Amino acid sequence: MAEDSSNAPVSPGRHRARGGAAGRRRKRASTRRRAVLYTVWTLAAVLVLGGAGLGYLYYKLNGNLTGVDVNAALGTNRPKNVDNGSMDILVLGSDSRAGKNAKYGTDEGTSRSDTAMIVHVYKGHKKASVISIPRDTLIERPSCTTKGGQQTPAVQAAMFNSAYEAGGPACTIKTVESMTGIRMDHFLEVDFSGFKQLIDDLGGVNITTTAPIHDPKSHLDLEPGPHTLDGERSLGLVRTRHGVGDGSDLGRIKLQQAFVKALLDQVKHVDLFGNPKKLYDLADTSTKALTTDSELASVSKLKGFAESLKGIGSGNMKMTTLPVEYDPQNPARVLPMERKAKLIWTALRHDQPVPASATKGSAGDATSAGKVVK
Repeated sequence: MAEDSSNAPVSPGRHRARGGAAGRRRKRASTRRRAVLYTVWTLAAVLVLGGAGLGYLYYKLNGNLTGVDVNAALGTNRPKNVDNGSMDILVLGSDSRAGKNAKYGTDEGTSRSDTAMIVHVYKGHKKASVISIPRDTLIERPSCTTKGGQQTPAVQAAMFNSAYEAGGPACTIKTVESMTGIRMDHFLEVDFSGFKQLIDDLGGVNITTTAPIHDPKSHLDLEPGPHTLDGERSLGLVRTRHGVGDGSDLGRIKLQQAFVKALLDQVKHVDLFGNPKKLYDLADTSTKALTTDSELASVSKLKGFAESLKGIGSGNMKMTTLPVEYDPQNPARVLPMERKAKLIWTALRHDQPVPASATKGSAGDATSAGKVVK
């Protein structure tokens, strides 16, 4: 099967993507890492558990953070900000190969959002739904403004991850809000090398595999049973496609979701008060790895944000991959199942659980890759 590695718009004869989406990664080898939500929730735990113990370091840690003024970039033409006690957060990971990330591939001068997750925190902040939007979904991308101030044209059927390349985080947020009709309250973006160091600072993550995972492309060789993964092997696990499922991005997403839950469970048992160096290392690495919207770009604001999430554990976090079907004209791309995707967006807008019927029959629902890790 020939593959299409281009991010160019598809021809007018192809299916048009309208509305919510999730997708399937191309079959070619990749070294891109998906490590976003893990870093965010680990930082949340560090800031909450560390509390006042980090006070004297706030100034230094503030200097690590990068903020983007999303409100100024997007203006007022956005979905209504519904004040019902819930919160919607767009979590991104880009595939830049600059700096320390150069070891994972060639820097071509641009970045794309390799990972996108919408985190809906329900009223009361005791539970959350996480909706994964893989990069290869064909969506309608709105016109965006580049860093240089130029306007990019709207595209009827573009790969989701091209929005980041076209206009950075602001364009990705604009695209997500256009797809969902939901205003994003915050956004966070993480760097892969920072994630790797974060796992090493944590002392590794404990997982149990129920089936062997052998993937030379991600340098991963795991037999069934318990494992403590360092940063490098954790990156291998969350990026592997060829070692699980059908080799698609949909299987990898299920594996990533299982890893998130394992990490959340482990962070709760880290003795930060008894190990000041570990506390500092985790906080320093986490803040260096993050880019946030300007409203979160300080340690004190992140601490308040983290405190609002501290009641959410793995048992009350629902992981979902958006309903999609393979594009009949290019099986390396996926198209939204629009009516099912609409069920998800409607539920989140009304602060309701994602209905089971929304994912039944989706290509993403068919994979059992997430059962490989527990």
